[in-house]
Amino acid sequence: MKTEKRKIGDVGENVACRFLMKRGFGIVERNYLRKWGEIDIISRKGHKLHFVEVKTVSKPPHVSCETGMLDQHRPEDNIHPWKLKRLSRVIQTYLMGVSCETDWQFDVVTVYLNHRTRLARVEYLEDIIL
Repeated sequence: MKTEKRKIGDVGENVACRFLMKRGFGIVERNYLRKWGEIDIISRKGHKLHFVEVKTVSKPPHVSCETGMLDQHRPEDNIHPWKLKRLSRVIQTYLMGVSCETDWQFDVVTVYLNHRTRLARVEYLEDIIL
């Protein structure tokens, strides 16, 4: 049984895949899982592989009661240094299993879901340094 968080993550990954395919990416693999980590999406555009981490939020920013300021929490803020280290190891594992040498990069797709309107806003952050 999937948790609510996992269901939201699945929706975000589906939205991210559609976003990438509309921009000419081919989806090579989803949820590439190893003991030491997981890559949400592996895609290809031209001769380059793109390892994509998807971060999804389903609530809009809100005004804090204490400070009266807008909460500016962004989904990509959840990619901590230990997560980047794990992603790096999984990417290296994947690349060792690919028979030919290829260019690659790490990207992040953020998805903001609005359940009321059933719309999503997507942002694509390219070529993140691990």
